[in-house]
Amino acid sequence: MMKYPAHFEPDTEAGGFVVTFRDIPEAITQGDTEAEALAMAADVLLGAIEVYFDEKREVPAPSSAKRGEHLVALPASVASKVLLLNEMLSQKVAPSELARRLDTTRQEVNRLVDLKHATKIDRIEEALAALGKNLELAVA
Repeated sequence: MMKYPAHFEPDTEAGGFVVTFRDIPEAITQGDTEAEALAMAADVLLGAIEVYFDEKREVPAPSSAKRGEHLVALPASVASKVLLLNEMLSQKVAPSELARRLDTTRQEVNRLVDLKHATKIDRIEEALAALGKNLELAVA
């Protein structure tokens, strides 16, 4: 769904790899092996995206990978919440307004854009529909 390109730079002094993301500059990590660095990259990417959510900032869309970069995928549940948050911010729709459109409480809408809260994808789809958007899934 959403795959962010990560640059793996060999760490000549300490060994292993330093991992950075062009699109999410706050996400920086390292690992002793390429496999460990990739696992750490997935963790740090989620952590950095949580900061965007906490600060109610738009999460940058992933750019195309350049030669030699690894793609780090967000879980579908996180990707759908990123799309919802970004659309709310783009349209300047507050949680209270989205709650009104969905005929629910602001508390439920806050859970929809909480990465730590498990949310049924159908409910995110309904929220996006209330914003005039369709959630589309694909198998690649």
